Amino acid sequence: MNRALKDIPNRILNLAIGALTQANTHAVYFDPGNEHWEHICVLNTAHAGELFLKAIIAREHPLLIFKDIFNLDDKSVELLDVETLIQRGRTHDFERLPQILWATTGKRIPNPPCFEKLRRARNAIQHFCAPDEQDFRALSLEFIYTIIDPLISQAFDLCAIEFHEDHSVSYDYVVAALLRSGLKFTVPDNFNVTEIRMAEKLEGASASYKKWIRAEMKRVDRLELLS
Repeated sequence: MNRALKDIPNRILNLAIGALTQANTHAVYFDPGNEHWEHICVLNTAHAGELFLKAIIAREHPLLIFKDIFNLDDKSVELLDVETLIQRGRTHDFERLPQILWATTGKRIPNPPCFEKLRRARNAIQHFCAPDEQDFRALSLEFIYTIIDPLISQAFDLCAIEFHEDHSVSYDYVVAALLRSGLKFTVPDNFNVTEIRMAEKLEGASASYKKWIRAEMKRVDRLELLS
């Protein structure tokens, strides 16, 4: 294999992290003037999901993300290179990636119903007819933390909460949104928050969710954050 092709998974991964950074920000933060973020977060979330799935698949072999590898050969070069892939390659559509993931890695995508809901919302928003009466921020967070987060934790040892655009603080406000929503997330070993009170955000949470978060805080030796 051409050495340049081996770097494709890392190229895709870096782009995926950028998309996730924007998706987290647009799904969590909202102020007057950025109302459009409610729709943009769906597009960024879908983009992040698509790229992370392709990065996982490409680790098995970079060419597995392409629809028809036979069309990549134009008989003009000895080895397939990145430039040829850019010019002639067509990757699998977003909706097909769960099947490609399973076929290439044996892994099933978590929460298929959420994947389908976000896929439909993404398509609607792209065609300028976003459905009314739908909480797109909640849908985006559900997709990020029930699909993307467990996948990238296992595949790349990454925690989704660590990627956001608020450089003034850590992931405090991302975590606050997840606690209010009752969404589980991968907790890094050095977890810490200083801008929020976790106990306050957990007031409406279910008993099972509180039990889960307590177990995670105990695991990382940060039980004092719940007081």
